[in-house]
Amino acid sequence: MKQQLKFALALVCALVVAARAAEPEDSLPSARDLYAAAAYEDALGVLNRLRAGNHRGDEIRTIDQYRAFCLLALGRTADAEQAIEAVVVADPFYQPSDADVSPRIRTAFADVRRRVLPSIVQDRYAAAKAAYDHKDYATAESGFKLVLAMLSDPDLASAGNQAALSDIRTLSTGFRDLAATAKIPAPLPSVPTPEPVAPAPPVASRAPAPPRIFGPDDANVTPPTIVRQNLPPFQYQLPVPPQPGSIEIVIDEHGAVESAVMRKSIFPRYDAQLLEAAKSWAYKPATFNGFQVKYRKVVNISVTVSTTR
Repeated sequence: MKQQLKFALALVCALVVAARAAEPEDSLPSARDLYAAAAYEDALGVLNRLRAGNHRGDEIRTIDQYRAFCLLALGRTADAEQAIEAVVVADPFYQPSDADVSPRIRTAFADVRRRVLPSIVQDRYAAAKAAYDHKDYATAESGFKLVLAMLSDPDLASAGNQAALSDIRTLSTGFRDLAATAKIPAPLPSVPTPEPVAPAPPVASRAPAPPRIFGPDDANVTPPTIVRQNLPPFQYQLPVPPQPGSIEIVIDEHGAVESAVMRKSIFPRYDAQLLEAAKSWAYKPATFNGFQVKYRKVVNISVTVSTTR
């Protein structure tokens, strides 16, 4: 019985030794242990070998994080800043915890974040605007929300009031709201079923039904002509030139603008000025078979601005 017990214990010990031998030397846990033991050179060697392999994005961020810790401990400040920059680019919101690192490391991360976050904000804004221009409104909305969240970061407090970042905040707010509205499909208009009427004697011409609004696709319609269509001046300096926009108006039987809607935004604040100006536009009304009728018209608008960098 004793011999069997000794054999079992020996077998268990052999299995434990074999399991430990099977553990890879180059692993994040081993690098953490070396760092905790102040073996910074050895830990950095493990981390550099891990960095050259294939890992998930969150693992790469953790590897670069500990590389920065080791490099700072070794006094290699420039290399540490490059490692910190890689962490911030991968996750702009990452900051080491006060409970996990020293104030010196926290300060190093804050300094790098203040330096690189403005360029990250501009890159993320450009990506969100490209999604908006391609009518991928869900991606654009989430992208503009991310930009606004980064602009609220405490490490950007000193740079957030700079002209370029202030303009990006304004643009992102406007485009976020436009994308949120555009991603919701508009309800289809309901068409009332006409009630049967007694046949009328034929006439040379007759007026259309009052609810009818004509447009460019309708035959035998003479479009309205411009009497007054003044555009407000564009007085905003933007980091990137705005795209051309368009406004859809309904001109009533007397040539006045009955309603106006932006179909393609130019710049949120200018859009509001444009809609206000459209109320005073005047036209010679459209006609159908000699009768003045309502007409739906799209006005394309381009503006020229000076850009800021």
